Amino acid sequence: MTTNILLFKITLLIYFATTILYLIGVVSRRDRFRQNAVYLLIGGFVLHCITLVVRGFTTGAIPVASMHESLSFFAWALVGTYLLFYLRYRTVMLGAFITPLALVLMIIGTTTSAQAPTLNPILDSWWFPVHVTLAFLGHAIFSIAAAAGVMYLLQERMLKSKKFSGLFYRLPSLDTLDSMNYKCLTFGFPLMTMGIISGAIWANSAWGGYWRWDPKETWALITWFLYAALLHGRLTIGWRGRRAAIFAIIGFAFLLFTFFGVNLFLSGEHGFRNFTGQ
Repeated sequence: MTTNILLFKITLLIYFATTILYLIGVVSRRDRFRQNAVYLLIGGFVLHCITLVVRGFTTGAIPVASMHESLSFFAWALVGTYLLFYLRYRTVMLGAFITPLALVLMIIGTTTSAQAPTLNPILDSWWFPVHVTLAFLGHAIFSIAAAAGVMYLLQERMLKSKKFSGLFYRLPSLDTLDSMNYKCLTFGFPLMTMGIISGAIWANSAWGGYWRWDPKETWALITWFLYAALLHGRLTIGWRGRRAAIFAIIGFAFLLFTFFGVNLFLSGEHGFRNFTGQ
């Protein structure tokens, strides 16, 4: 077992333990479990950073050329983004939604080949790391928006039904969740936009054209229009609350299909086989 794979598996175990702590904290209503989960998650994130650095030195490129690498990088971006939001909002409960998602990404990563890929020469461009970093950071922020949307709908449902479970008293207020959703949109949308633009520049240098209507490009554009509609609705029509939460969840579903579905079910120039030459 290589050092990188060992670090990956230890990170996965830490995320698993963190998820368990969050779940115990939710069920037992004891804050110390959820707070300890945050501390453990920080430790896992630091180890995850080391894992990616080691992987990068092993392959000689930013570690996103294979499905295994991309899943790990997505989980890393997701956890790191959540920790930034935690510093701003102190939303411990958000971690109970985000950490399981990062864990699932890591678990799926264990089912794919962890062998260091032989990289395709098209990845030898500064635009490649710029493009993927912007894209994954945008994905991570929109993941936070979707989680905030789910929490908003749960909170709103309990308020309307006047049936308050223990979860109700641990969720952030509706205003805080709506504000978080809007913050995610204002940060995530520019990152997604810059990711698409940098991808077009990279595509021109790699394939001789800025836009080729590759399946991933097409679905990325569809997803971009969804978030553009949400941003327009919030800024000009005053969309807030439930509608914004639902849009954030739908947008994230399209984003996941763009990431998973296109790579798994549709062929195109963005497939991992084209990146690795395998």
